[in-house]
Amino acid sequence: MTVEARVTINGSKAAIWAAITNIESAADTISGIESIEVLERPASGLVGLKWRETRTLFGKPATSEKWITDAVENEYYRTKAEDRGFVFLCTKRISESTGGITLTESHESKPQGFVATLMSIPMGVLFKSVGKRAVLQDLNDIKAAVEKEGSTAA
Repeated sequence: MTVEARVTINGSKAAIWAAITNIESAADTISGIESIEVLERPASGLVGLKWRETRTLFGKPATSEKWITDAVENEYYRTKAEDRGFVFLCTKRISESTGGITLTESHESKPQGFVATLMSIPMGVLFKSVGKRAVLQDLNDIKAAVEKEGSTAA
């Protein structure tokens, strides 16, 4: 199952990239994140960065370990997380359009095995609506931070 959302941001690709790759401070920018603990840092670049992220999901704290698997500066990065028989893949992508700079985030949940596949059926409808709202909130939080930073830099 895939959930995707996008927002147009009044800012540069570099400013948006700086905001989305500042993983260590993400809890200060994104309201849905309670805390971040960086676990591993790559020698250079983003690929290999691993962290533990705690969010509130369905009224309870939920913690997962995520790591960056692929990245192209000022364009996109992909993360992976594994939990309870699922693999979760997320891509944040920056693109230019006539209306400005668009930040898109997509989440793909892949059940691994029979039990996870059965669990994914009833969860699918619920997660699709809740997940899309959560992703859109994250993007709007990033948008607000980038646009606020841009207005104070001017």
